Amino acid sequence: MNQKKSGEFLKQLRKEKSLTQEQLAEVFFVSGRTVSRWETGSNMPDLNILVELADFYDVDIREIIDGERKSENMDNETKETLKKVAEYTEEEKKKLKRKMADMMLGAAVLLVFCALLFESNGFGGWIPESSCRNIIGFTLGISTATLVLNVLYLFGILDKVREKKLSLIKKK
Repeated sequence: MNQKKSGEFLKQLRKEKSLTQEQLAEVFFVSGRTVSRWETGSNMPDLNILVELADFYDVDIREIIDGERKSENMDNETKETLKKVAEYTEEEKKKLKRKMADMMLGAAVLLVFCALLFESNGFGGWIPESSCRNIIGFTLGISTATLVLNVLYLFGILDKVREKKLSLIKKK
């Protein structure tokens, strides 16, 4: 595989859609720098993003990997391979959701623990509030943000936002 050629092809596909690197980065929730690295051939997208890019640009994954358009249709073997890749990606998403649920539980426990540390909470905390207010405030903020993001992810809201962005850009 020639990463430079693949990168040039990705750049060509992006320009055909009249998108900037930053606009494409927003669609796939990556940085503009990441898109730049794809297009220069210094890095390749992860497999799940590669599948999404192929769908977004309406090309075959082989075309992206080869760095050029193919005129022939996908044969059944390729379709089966892509189905297996999609199943694998779905399994990976399920594993990620389980990890996110575990993180959410951990964040909830951390929130309760931090609340118990305060002296002024009526539970007789072990650490004086004046000496650890900033640290606990930061911890509470991080824990709350983790909980919110995990809930959004677990209920599929972040996926829906991504799908909506993809559909809006495809319409252009």
